[in-house]
Amino acid sequence: DAMAARAAELGQPALGLTDHGVMNGAVDLYKACRKQGIKPIVGLEAYLVDDRRAIKEQSRYERNHLTLLAASDTGFANLVKLTSAGFLEGFSRGKANVDMALLERHSEGIIALTGCLASRFCQRLVADNPAEARAHADDLMQVFGAENVYFEIQRNGIADQDKANEGIVRIAREVGRPLVATGDVHYLGREDYDNHSALLCVQTKSTLAEPKLTFDTNEFYLKDSAEMAEQFAAWPEAVPTTLEIADRCAVDIELGKMLIPSYQTPTGEPEGAYLRRLAEEGLRRRYGDPPPAEAVERLEMELEVIGRMGFDAYFLIVWDFVKYAKDNGIGVGPGRGSAAGSLVSYCLNITEVDPLAYGLLFERFLNPERVSMPDIDIDFSVKGRERVMRYVAEKYGRESVAQIITFGKMAPRAAVRDAARVHGFDYATGDRLAKEIPEPIMGRSPSFEECLKDGEDLRKTYDSDADAAKIIDTAKGLEGKIRNTSIHAAAVVISGRPLKEIVPLQLVEDKSAPPKIGEDGKPAKQFKTVTQYSMGPVEEIGL
Repeated sequence: DAMAARAAELGQPALGLTDHGVMNGAVDLYKACRKQGIKPIVGLEAYLVDDRRAIKEQSRYERNHLTLLAASDTGFANLVKLTSAGFLEGFSRGKANVDMALLERHSEGIIALTGCLASRFCQRLVADNPAEARAHADDLMQVFGAENVYFEIQRNGIADQDKANEGIVRIAREVGRPLVATGDVHYLGREDYDNHSALLCVQTKSTLAEPKLTFDTNEFYLKDSAEMAEQFAAWPEAVPTTLEIADRCAVDIELGKMLIPSYQTPTGEPEGAYLRRLAEEGLRRRYGDPPPAEAVERLEMELEVIGRMGFDAYFLIVWDFVKYAKDNGIGVGPGRGSAAGSLVSYCLNITEVDPLAYGLLFERFLNPERVSMPDIDIDFSVKGRERVMRYVAEKYGRESVAQIITFGKMAPRAAVRDAARVHGFDYATGDRLAKEIPEPIMGRSPSFEECLKDGEDLRKTYDSDADAAKIIDTAKGLEGKIRNTSIHAAAVVISGRPLKEIVPLQLVEDKSAPPKIGEDGKPAKQFKTVTQYSMGPVEEIGL
């Protein structure tokens, strides 16, 4: 959001996002840019290897960056397939890898840039091997089409980049393709350099005094147009090319649609008719035969709304896996949240609370005036949850079911502990400061803004202790930043077709899996397929 707002403030008409190997932020970028009235350019900085399948057996192999941008909806769909295949077919050492064969399979609608300093093209030029650099550029033009390949130059104060730029310019002119100036953005403003350095230390478990990863220059922020024009004065044509690419990129991510899979009824009857039969049987079971008029009327109204909104299959799918759990002795909660207001849910044994006895409103759960996916909160016993997930995967197809990624963001308490550690202080120092931050209330942590108000304990310490102030200043820069990715404990997505056609997938380490010993006799990491989008975007694209 801050990046899109800053780009709009600078009068820039478009903003691109090319994360390393993943598209986790694609929907967030799309929404943030649309909100600011600028064009989102969805991309991917792919990890390129010689052979995605062979690298798993190799102890050493070359891996380079390659910048890919979606020029059209087809290109966006191809990027989704590329990043998913990078994980599902080329995963090695924690990274999603692609090769030329895979790129060729999914090249339509994609604009390729030759890449940053870590690209194969630049690495060959830095190593004084222009012939191989040219051959690689020819490969890219062969795969994507010459008109879809641009020669990327950067100015970041790094000597190797300056050396590469000379070769990039020469080869671009030889093949008659345009140069494009890009700004590699890792933090928002020049003043965020120190916060970014601290974040790198948190992620690499090192300290600012002895970092494992650093950025040599403070040039990796979002620059304004004047700075870019000045830096690329030697190649003035390279900056306008960014507008040409922005004009060519037109991706429309459809939000707010419904992608509910169909439910195969045992007799082949329509979903609505089968749902009605189950609900009417349940009504008699719950209220006696004949059921009271009030219950019949309420059921009729709910079934009509559910059918009109297109949710017959949704209710049947939920009924089916709740029934599986109850039939197999897996503990299921009585129903939580607004779903308890649905008589259909009660008649299907999804919930155990009588909405008529307690005067609960169906409209709080499903409102025909506001089309949104019904939200049925279901609690399964942790002992049987995995079995329910397995049942769903087998019923709807392993390719159509996945768990959902979740991003752990740094709350003030964790940020203070991390900031103390990267500054080289002992654990007790960070812990003491963290304890001056109030406990989260209903899962919400107070912000530093709240904790540093006059009269608060943390404010007093901040004003009286120079070391504490240094730690807190760094922690403020870390607040809200993503610290890690993991698997959402309870979120599962079911689709009517293979998920990799709709949403990018990735592998995330499954820390809850029972231990497994690898071929080397050591405990082996185990991975699970999850969506690259977190729960919000997954729902927004209609799953």
